[in-house]
Amino acid sequence: MERSKLDDESIASKLKGNTLRVYWNLLRSSSGVVRVRETQRSLNFSSPALAVYHLEKLVELGLVRKVRGEYRLVKAVNIGVLKQFTRIGTFLLPRYAFYATMFTTLLIFYISQVRIINFYSVFALIFGILATGILWFETVSTWRQRP
Repeated sequence: MERSKLDDESIASKLKGNTLRVYWNLLRSSSGVVRVRETQRSLNFSSPALAVYHLEKLVELGLVRKVRGEYRLVKAVNIGVLKQFTRIGTFLLPRYAFYATMFTTLLIFYISQVRIINFYSVFALIFGILATGILWFETVSTWRQRP
């Protein structure tokens, strides 16, 4: 357990900047496999050598394995900004998106079902609007932090 925590801290300290962008690109690939040129083009790197440098850095960290010119994802870690995202297939969504969607659905349902306007219904409406607004704000803020 202690060793795993040290490994995660070591990976977190090295998984930054362009290396994190390359890792994010690999997480988003449908097969978990990328090639150097593909990485270079998708991340607009100036040369393939830059893509190789960051892919090899991921190999050193034990997150990726190189097999016949392809780089395969072998370990997905949730550290740093990655903790805020949930992977669904090839798409990475902010975790707050699920809560925001749920509260939005509940708010719409409540608005469609409210029959009497009184203190309690107004209070519930204000609470629902605030909760929904805060959760969507956090979702968008997290999305903007993606690598």
